[in-house]
Amino acid sequence: MWQAVCEYVTYPIWDLWDGTGRLRELQSLRRSQYWGAEKLRQLQLERLRSITGYAYQHCRFYRERWTSPPQLHRPEDMAKIPIVSKADVSAHVADLVSSEFATDRLVGAKTGGSTGVALRVYFDEACQKARNAAAMRTDGWAGWRPGSMVAGLWGSPPVPRTPKEKIRNTFHDRLIYLDTMRLDDQSMSEFAETMRRLKPEMLFGHAHSLFIFAQFLQQRDMQVPAVDGIISTSMMLIDSERKVIEAAFGASVTNRYGCEEVGLIASECEVHGGMHLNSEHVFVEFVREDGMPALPGEEGRIVVTDLMNRGMPLIRYAVGDMGVPSQRQCECGRGLPLMERLSGRTADFLKRRDGSRVAGISLVEKTLTAISGIGQLQIVQEKLDEFVLNVVPSPQYTTETGEELEAVLRKEFGDDVRVRLNRMERLVQERNSKYRFSICKV
Repeated sequence: MWQAVCEYVTYPIWDLWDGTGRLRELQSLRRSQYWGAEKLRQLQLERLRSITGYAYQHCRFYRERWTSPPQLHRPEDMAKIPIVSKADVSAHVADLVSSEFATDRLVGAKTGGSTGVALRVYFDEACQKARNAAAMRTDGWAGWRPGSMVAGLWGSPPVPRTPKEKIRNTFHDRLIYLDTMRLDDQSMSEFAETMRRLKPEMLFGHAHSLFIFAQFLQQRDMQVPAVDGIISTSMMLIDSERKVIEAAFGASVTNRYGCEEVGLIASECEVHGGMHLNSEHVFVEFVREDGMPALPGEEGRIVVTDLMNRGMPLIRYAVGDMGVPSQRQCECGRGLPLMERLSGRTADFLKRRDGSRVAGISLVEKTLTAISGIGQLQIVQEKLDEFVLNVVPSPQYTTETGEELEAVLRKEFGDDVRVRLNRMERLVQERNSKYRFSICKV
């Protein structure tokens, strides 16, 4: 009953009060997700032409970087445009902001900087509306409906302070939070009690924080009410951790991928067979090391063009992640193309002495599955021949566990590599409350 009131009364009223038009955009996205591939490509081409022409006209950075406005006859022509790096964004913020906007008229955001480059980015209100609508669409794929109470695990969560914010949280957002910057036995016990009392329908948070909370409940044989759906975001979701989360909360995990700079990039649907690209709002390329497009099933750097942000257009922006494109059609019936998987951050790929690379997240996942006694694992490559293994032991941990771990590293990187084993109670969070399973300092 309450969800029906929210969906048909409070949400439309709030949308009118805010003047955002999010619900109109949401309805448009719900229709376009079932378009055929060619119709979606045509929409992308139109929006690519529009945003690149706008960027050339209104952003000094692109006028100086490009010799002329791009001539796009098909989406693949974007490959002719130079890639924008994180260093470019850091050094040229003012020149990337459109001349039509002052920064105090834009929405500002700052990235966490966990890979060493913290960025200040901006987007206009229309772009914010589109991003919110895209998130609402994929929330729906996970089981959310307007009026669903959401239990969130997040670092430094927003606390409603003004009367308007408190009214919004009570009748609109319906959010309760566990602050992952303070993730200890007391806070998790208190949050479990809050969940038992309020019975939220959805669970949302950083992948590893969800796992830590789920593992805490299982180890103490604590029960919370099952939820309708779980949304994991902001970091890599490991299959072994997905299983623990699903078992603890009685629902499937929907894996979602995006970043502060361009918003939502891709998300699983209810089929959980790959991630649908947010094609109406972003144009995503997968680029091999030689600069050529990655083929379906082939790994490549993820390069994104934001089709919606005129406040600070990002054209062919290398987000710092690796992924694998797909040519499969999802059985859900949506026409949105699929990404097979997210492989990890480029900064999280470990390096061999012959110049080849190893996906750190894949090595961690393989090790957690193959070796008994490991609760959590983080691999830090200090030098080409020097590694630190931060291990959170499970009850099955033995001396042989450490020896097997070292053997895995030596098999991948050479018999003479130095390996230091560091046993700890819990992995250390980054400043933005996220966790990294693999860190390359080389």
